[in-house]
Amino acid sequence: MASFAFLTLSLLSGQALAKVCTNVTIPVNINAHQPQFNLAPLQVNQDATRFALNFTNIGRNFTNEIFAGNFADVRGVYNISAKYCTPDVQKANPTVQFLTHGIGFDKSYWDLPFNNYNYSYIDVATAAGFSTVSIDRFGIGNSSKADPLNVVQAPAEVSAMYEITNMLRNGTFPTVAHKFQKVVHVGHSFGSAQTNMLVTLHPQASDGIVLTGWSINGTWLGQTLADWNLHLARLNQPLRFGNVSLAAKRGQNGQNKYKGQNGQNGHRNEDGSVNGYVSNSDLIQTIENALGLLGVEASASDIWQEIATTEVGDIINGWNETLAPPQNLPTGYLTWSDLTANIFAFLYPGFFEDAISLFAEKTKQPVTLGEILTLAGPIAPNKFAGPVQVVTGRQDQIYCGGDCLATGTQLPSIPAAAQVLFPNASAFQAYIHPNTGHGLNFHYNATGAYHVIQQWFQSHNLGSS
Repeated sequence: MASFAFLTLSLLSGQALAKVCTNVTIPVNINAHQPQFNLAPLQVNQDATRFALNFTNIGRNFTNEIFAGNFADVRGVYNISAKYCTPDVQKANPTVQFLTHGIGFDKSYWDLPFNNYNYSYIDVATAAGFSTVSIDRFGIGNSSKADPLNVVQAPAEVSAMYEITNMLRNGTFPTVAHKFQKVVHVGHSFGSAQTNMLVTLHPQASDGIVLTGWSINGTWLGQTLADWNLHLARLNQPLRFGNVSLAAKRGQNGQNKYKGQNGQNGHRNEDGSVNGYVSNSDLIQTIENALGLLGVEASASDIWQEIATTEVGDIINGWNETLAPPQNLPTGYLTWSDLTANIFAFLYPGFFEDAISLFAEKTKQPVTLGEILTLAGPIAPNKFAGPVQVVTGRQDQIYCGGDCLATGTQLPSIPAAAQVLFPNASAFQAYIHPNTGHGLNFHYNATGAYHVIQQWFQSHNLGSS
C-alpha cells in the first residue's frame, strides 16, 4: 500500500513542470521576551575557543553563569528575506509550506543552486502542488542583522516566524494576494527546534509540522561545538563576513578585471555567487612554484588538500564568492573552521558529492552567540493537535551521535522519543532516512526524503486542492 501511495505521489508530482518564484523582503514586527547575557566582546579566534570550552565544560552551566538575571523585550520592525514559490499551475486552495533552515545555512538550503537544482526540496514540494515560503532567519543571510548576543536569539526568530505565518493566513504577505487556509511548517535542525517552539507557544499557528535533522536528545551538541573549532566569522571568511575591501577585485564601472581559468570574466550566478576569479589549477601552480623556490616538493593533490580542506580554502571562497560589499559582522557571529569540520557535523562520507561539500563550505552562514545560548528551546509537552513527522538521517551526528537506530532501549529510534512532546497530535511518525547525515539536503538520496514528507502531508489532508 505504501509503495502504491508513493508511486501515485510521484506520478502526480510529475504533472507540475516548473516552479514560479519571487524573492521578497518582508518588514516584520518582532516582539520577543529574551534572556540577557553578560559576556565580554570576542576579539580573536582564541576567544571563540574559550567560549566553546566554557560552554561545553561538564562541570559548569555556562549559560547560567553569564545570565544577567533579567529578561528584556526585543521589539521593532526588521526585514526578513524570503522566497515565495508556487507550481506553474496553482490549485484553487493551495497549501503553503513554511520552510526554516538550520545553523550554517540560509534559505537556499531548500532550493540548492547546485548541479542544476537536482537537490531542490522546493522543486519536489511545488511538483506535489504545494506553495512554499523559505526565509533567511532573523539575523542570517539577507535578513536584518542585529546584536548577536542579546537580540538575535531563538525567541526573536520564532516571533518573526509567527508574524509571517499570520501574514500568509490573513492575506498580507507581500506580493501574494491569497489567504492560505492551510499553512504547514517544515524545519531543519535549529529551524526544527524553532518550529517546535512555534507550536509550543502558538498551537494554532500550524496545521502540520515536519521536523528534519532533529531529535530531543542533546547529548552530542557539545561534541558538535568541539568539532566546529569555532572562529569569528569575520576572520574565517573576511571577504564575505568581515570588512576587507573588494576594490582590488573591481575594474572600471565595477566590472571584474580578473580572468578565470579559461580567460572569461567573472559573472554573477543565480544564487549571487561569482565565478572566474581564482581557478584551482592556477592556485596549485602558483603554490607549486613558490614551494619550488624554497626547494620543497609537494604533489598537486597535497596542495589541493591544503587549499580546500583548511582555513586557506575559506579565504579563497570569500574571494571567489561575492561582489557584494562585505557584511562587516560583529564578532559575536561565529562559524566552524573549515571543510573537514563541516563534513564531520553535516555529511555522511561516501554518500555525498565532493563538489557539494565544497559548495556548502563556501556558502556557509554564521551562527550567533545568542542562538547558541538559546539553542535548546522548550522541551516539554505542548498542545499542538496537528500531525507531526520527524525526518532524520540515520547517520545524523548532531542529534543521534552517528546512528539514530542505536537507542539501547525499546524505542525504534532516537528521534521517536520526541513523541512525548506531542500528546495531542493527530498523528506522529519518526522516519529515519538511510545513508544520510545531519545536512539531509546535501546527500545523494535527499529527494527520497522529500517525497516522504510530501506524502505525509497529503495523507493527512494537508495537500493543495
